[in-house]
Amino acid sequence: MISNRFIYILLFLLSFSAKASFILLPMDETTQQNHLKAYGITFWCLEKNYKASWLLNYRGGSFLLPDAAEIRKECQIRGVSFEIVSEGEELIILNEISSPSQNMESVILEKAPKIAVYTPKGKQPWDDAVTMVLTYAEIPFTAIYDEEVLADQLLLYDWLHLHHEDFTGQYGKFFGAYKNVPWYIEQKKEAEALALKLGFLKVSEEKRAVTKKIRDFVIGGGFMFAMCSATDSFDIALAADEVDICEAMFDGDASEANYQSKMNYSNSFAFKDFILERRPEQYEFSDIDMTSKRKIPMEKDYFTLMEFSAKWDPIPTMLCQNHTQLVKGFMGQTTSFDAELVKSNVLVLGTCELNGEARYIHGQKGKGMFTFYGGHDPEDFQHQVGDPPTVLDLHANSPGYRLILNNVLFPAAKKKKLKT
Repeated sequence: MISNRFIYILLFLLSFSAKASFILLPMDETTQQNHLKAYGITFWCLEKNYKASWLLNYRGGSFLLPDAAEIRKECQIRGVSFEIVSEGEELIILNEISSPSQNMESVILEKAPKIAVYTPKGKQPWDDAVTMVLTYAEIPFTAIYDEEVLADQLLLYDWLHLHHEDFTGQYGKFFGAYKNVPWYIEQKKEAEALALKLGFLKVSEEKRAVTKKIRDFVIGGGFMFAMCSATDSFDIALAADEVDICEAMFDGDASEANYQSKMNYSNSFAFKDFILERRPEQYEFSDIDMTSKRKIPMEKDYFTLMEFSAKWDPIPTMLCQNHTQLVKGFMGQTTSFDAELVKSNVLVLGTCELNGEARYIHGQKGKGMFTFYGGHDPEDFQHQVGDPPTVLDLHANSPGYRLILNNVLFPAAKKKKLKT
């Protein structure tokens, strides 16, 4: 006859087993009602020291979280779809993922990265897609600018986004169209005042110093993400180190003679052999950008995400997680990159099939990594100065915005800090 004590123990074990469940945030096209906020839920769990796994290529790159009442509640508050899976169902999922025949992988996310956004003081959130999507997904970040960078405060962060900045000191090449507009005149004055405050005679010299600090942040193990003009202008500034490429209306004196021949492409992160645009009135930095060369109508403007081996190449696989391989294109001052000018050691993650341009690239520099993403706003095809902000509630499942959040989350998968 079974004793009452044994029955109690058996019932206790059965009840414990029944509670061993998990929360799955599906990221496929049909099931998840808010893809962008799902990243925010995962980030929130990491901040609260919950374990999390990123199921690469499983239902669009789903997230597996422990089952807790506060996680369920947070999903409901934020409108994120979730499923409860039992321990047995979790094992079936993980067995499927681990099969050599499946291009899938389960990656443990360990710690929420500390995020900084390099952005001028007073910028509105809708001026920058990354600032906007971080705010929408409720992922915390700190806004920093030149003073903080030059004071070595980048050491406090794991991940850095570069706002649509001009690191060459040419004020975004807005001179031709906006030189007499009050906002341009005021921004130029503010930039010059900041440079003087920080001990520099020219804005271009101050931006050069900032660029080098950011370069050192990456080399030391940081993760950098840049969009639009912050991509090519950053590389141009590195290649033009100690060379004056600015005309008089930008820095008060003429550019250096034969400056094109003095470019040092070995200093740049992603691009090689590019030719600078000398005309100050031309809204372009160099031939890296494909905006004026592409001639692709809006209805055909898409780019394809590359497929990588999840088990052997987890980082590019993480960066390409999506519920579709075909992403709607969008323009910017720097819309896309001439594939011929991308260095051979840089991975092209997304390419336009119509002209072969690179839209989304990733590389390693020293102990750190960088990702460059062409275009201004993934849900605003041709963003103009003064345009109203994109309402992300209307684009909660945006594949283009998902790529940004892939970059925000992937440093959490690092097993140890790389910074020295």
